[in-house]
Amino acid sequence: MGSIGLRDVGVFTPTALFRNLTMVVGETDRVGLIAGNGGGKSTLLRCLAGHAEPGAGEIVRSRGLAIGIVEQDVPPQLLDLTMAELVRRSLPAADRDGEAWRVGLALDEFDAPEAMRDQTLRTLSGGWQRLALIARAWVSSPDALLLDEPFNHLDLEKLALLEAWIVDPARRIPMVIASHDRRFLDACTTRTLFLRPDVSRYYAHPYSKSRRLLTDDDAALAARNARDLHEADRLRRSAGALRNIGINSGSDASQKKSAQIFKRADALERTVRATHVERSGDIRLANRGTHARVMIALDDVTISTPDGRALFRTGKINVLQRDRIVVLGRNGVGKSMLVALLRRAMTEPGGVAGVRVTPSVAMG
Repeated sequence: MGSIGLRDVGVFTPTALFRNLTMVVGETDRVGLIAGNGGGKSTLLRCLAGHAEPGAGEIVRSRGLAIGIVEQDVPPQLLDLTMAELVRRSLPAADRDGEAWRVGLALDEFDAPEAMRDQTLRTLSGGWQRLALIARAWVSSPDALLLDEPFNHLDLEKLALLEAWIVDPARRIPMVIASHDRRFLDACTTRTLFLRPDVSRYYAHPYSKSRRLLTDDDAALAARNARDLHEADRLRRSAGALRNIGINSGSDASQKKSAQIFKRADALERTVRATHVERSGDIRLANRGTHARVMIALDDVTISTPDGRALFRTGKINVLQRDRIVVLGRNGVGKSMLVALLRRAMTEPGGVAGVRVTPSVAMG
């Protein structure tokens, strides 16, 4: 058990990703880390793990604290390892033979099939790669765990499994979890950090309650800013009138008083903190205006793995204008392979047998 403390921590690239971040991640805290894309979540996790240094402030870890970190993607140099070997290499070199049983135990926690454990990561779906990375971090028995978008690529069954795994009392260690999944954050976290360039906010509640408190705090700050700016404007007008009186009457006292009031207005304006503006999540897509009704037609196409093993057949499917199609399935059943086949059908000369793409379709 242990804790991680931050004092006035900041990162600049060269503009601030965040600054003056002061907080403590306690022994049983599960902190949800919230920020926009590019807002510094992964950078902060790397700083907490000791893989990077902040540009300002300091991070204090309990003596001997072992920290496990799960990054978003498998490092390219590890893609040709098998799932079991990836996890085994996380053990100390001296323990890899004598404690190999721990590898199987870690993979059992995520229901990894025995046959899959000898497959290379390159051949696995994105979801299984994510779970392999989590098992890799967990097998070394860390005292704290940092998870960067752990739910990426997971199917619904594995989402539920990972959620139950995180909240299990057996894993009551400090965790910091970067995620955009609101439901997961409410279920799995106990505290929430909203990471911002100027003033970050840290609340002792899961996401939804923290979000309401954040909205109230932002509104209060905006109202206070408006009052302060109004008062600064009033002081400037008062100081200007007093200065004119001093000039016209030749009174040094009036001009000195005017200068003092101007300074008060300047000081008040400097205390006004910028109100954080959330970037819009409204995404608008246009198209080239094709008039064809059927965009893509699939005639019972077989979806296979790269080595030719059949995964499923599509049946007859027509993709029409304005369709929005969700592809659901367990990790490893072929969702990404289907998308890859459609891409080949749109881009390769001669296309793909069984797939007809309207010539006017432009792929995104």
